Amino acid sequence: MTRGSKEKYTEKQKSKAEHIEQSYERKGVPEEEAEARAWATVNKQSGGGNRQGGSGKEKPAQAKAHSRSGSAERAAASRKGVPRAASLKEETKDELMKKARSRNIAGRSTMRKQELIEALQKAS
Repeated sequence: MTRGSKEKYTEKQKSKAEHIEQSYERKGVPEEEAEARAWATVNKQSGGGNRQGGSGKEKPAQAKAHSRSGSAERAAASRKGVPRAASLKEETKDELMKKARSRNIAGRSTMRKQELIEALQKAS
């Protein structure tokens, strides 16, 4: 069973998830796993529920697409065996700055991208 309410999803998103779920079931994937994979796929493609009040309404379409592409690139790097620390090189300076801010790294505002990467690797 999937987690959470699906109220904030449009009928098109629900239909898409159902179609994907049926496809997985035809391939022999257990029902619960098929449902989880289907909703994960819908979320990755559309960024969450798109009805009023759903998570997809908070970001503009371009920002959602950018988030998905960054996530997909990091996931692909992990599948290829690239360690998480090495994938920091693939992130933008803004993304690195946000991570440095969340880890409270001193002097981050004057650091260049490579310095941010090194500081984040030391902080891990």
